[in-house]
Amino acid sequence: MSRVSQSNAPTLPVFDGPRMRLDPRDPGFFADPYPAYAAIHGHRGGSGGNGGAVFWEDYGHWCFAGYEAVSKLLRDKRFGRQILHVASREDLGWPEPAVHTADFDAIEAHSLLELEPPMHTRLRTLVNRAFVSRQVERLRPEIERLANELIEGFEGDGRTELISSYAEIIPVTVIADMLGIPREMGPQLLDWSHRMVRMYMFGREREVEDAANEAARAFSAYIRSIIAERRNTPGTDLISHMLTAREGADALIEDEVVSTSILLLNAGHEATVHQIGNAVTTILGRGIDAASIFGGSDKVTERAVEELMRIDPPLHMFTRYALTDCEPVPGVSVKKGESIGLMLAAAGRDPKQFPDPAAYVADRADGAHLAFGAGIHFCIGAPLARLELQIALPVLFERLPGLKLAEPPKWRDAFHFHGVERLDLVW
Repeated sequence: MSRVSQSNAPTLPVFDGPRMRLDPRDPGFFADPYPAYAAIHGHRGGSGGNGGAVFWEDYGHWCFAGYEAVSKLLRDKRFGRQILHVASREDLGWPEPAVHTADFDAIEAHSLLELEPPMHTRLRTLVNRAFVSRQVERLRPEIERLANELIEGFEGDGRTELISSYAEIIPVTVIADMLGIPREMGPQLLDWSHRMVRMYMFGREREVEDAANEAARAFSAYIRSIIAERRNTPGTDLISHMLTAREGADALIEDEVVSTSILLLNAGHEATVHQIGNAVTTILGRGIDAASIFGGSDKVTERAVEELMRIDPPLHMFTRYALTDCEPVPGVSVKKGESIGLMLAAAGRDPKQFPDPAAYVADRADGAHLAFGAGIHFCIGAPLARLELQIALPVLFERLPGLKLAEPPKWRDAFHFHGVERLDLVW
């Protein structure tokens, strides 16, 4: 068993050759997984071409921590986010879909995140135009105004809980505005989103599944009501765009608009919320001079944001199905239908790719991080997330130069989505 964290002792894996035991729900691990990643790199990174591959017994499948392997496998067409387009449940030995998660599964069935070509190609083509950098850049003045407005609301208090007062509000407000959803729905959208993303937790309980399905049902019904309004009175928002988008004779069906809207709302804020919290924690916890890393030109700020995402990104594990029997790296064989885990955050700490990987180095030129993934499932909202971070972080530290941690951050009980649940600050 992995060791339960006590005081400041790191939670480390236990190895038996390529096999590894490490409880993803161990508080010491999900609060700080990086000592474990370093142990994986030390154990498997030096044995030649295996991509930092470990068979993670708790998950029951092979996982890859090496930068080169993760980068290649994200692009490898032998692996996909879905498998039922090339194999039946009977072929795979899967049970029938659970009745109690039918509403959640219905949304997933049309999700960009879960589809593979040609369905993925078609859907992404119809949606992508709204997220190109030149379109997203138009949002800069409104994001700046929102960030400053939020800080004005609490700067006189001398303290705040940053996740609820700032980090959550910016991305959910921006994506709601893009979709044409009233801002006052923000708290409800957050509640639905939080309940749904818990479906990706390791070892989730039945109550988590029931709550996620209830949220999916309510979320879907709400989006369908917005769709009905936009059919009668279309606007310039993203939902109106999706309802009218055409590629030749092709268009999105309503179920696709519903799933895409929910995905954009969930993924469009969850990851950014965590990245704001993780970045602020990194800066304050390490005593990094925020004025220097965000000062000067936009390029300096852009480099700072990229390095902060490499050091502590929000998404740590992305899974794929093997679409055929294959050998993803020498010496590792997987069968069609088996899962593999791609450890994005561990790849960002691979010492073979990033010398002194735990250090913040503002002008790194060691290659791009994988926080947004790669390949056909590269995050469609990456330009928006980058813009939000490039604004939200500098504005926060400019307005509150005396910012300090009031107490250690409280980390969420989740490994795949690594983020701060509560971040109390004073100035």
